[in-house]
Amino acid sequence: MDQKKAVKIIKKLKEMYPDATCSLDFSTPFQMLVAVCLSAQCTDERVNKTTPAIFEKYPTVYDFNNMDIKVLEELIHPCGFYKNKAKNLKAASKIIVEKFNGKVPDNMEDLTSIPGVGRKSANVIMLEAFHNPQGIAVDTHAKRISNRIGFSDESDPLKIEQDLLKVIPKEYYYDVNHLLVWHGRNTCTARNPKCEECALKDLCKEYLSENLKKCQ
Repeated sequence: MDQKKAVKIIKKLKEMYPDATCSLDFSTPFQMLVAVCLSAQCTDERVNKTTPAIFEKYPTVYDFNNMDIKVLEELIHPCGFYKNKAKNLKAASKIIVEKFNGKVPDNMEDLTSIPGVGRKSANVIMLEAFHNPQGIAVDTHAKRISNRIGFSDESDPLKIEQDLLKVIPKEYYYDVNHLLVWHGRNTCTARNPKCEECALKDLCKEYLSENLKKCQ
């Protein structure tokens, strides 16, 4: 796919979802980090139901660092994989306090050195907490849409991101991170995608390919 077509797709997505934004609730960069870590294999809706009570009682990285891990496990239990997530959050809070003076780092290299923070999570934190997107977060929605629409034929998230960055200008990074998620949740769903209703169908590799097969 060339850049001209990629930009056309993004502009159409912006028309479809003019209010697309982050759906995780947070007040500080550390709370964003916590919410992103909890959202792994969990819906944002569930995370948002879980975090208010946690952040009210334990709002800072110092609170998390001092919290007993058993208490943390109980608090985040509704988000699933709670033992592993609690272990990572405890390790993350310790490193942020001891290595980064209690401040979540605002660069990709340092962020990805924190336990539980991979490139996808770091991209989200850079975008939402620091308003300085450095790439495109490839979650399950971005992966599915990229494959279907023709942004990338890869299955590895890092390679998909590399393909996206080749054709999407940096000025669109902020928008495309939100737009792919919203499109994946509302139209290009994993099961029973609403292809006939989609404004991108005439630009979609998979839709055009399937219709060509029907005509043969």
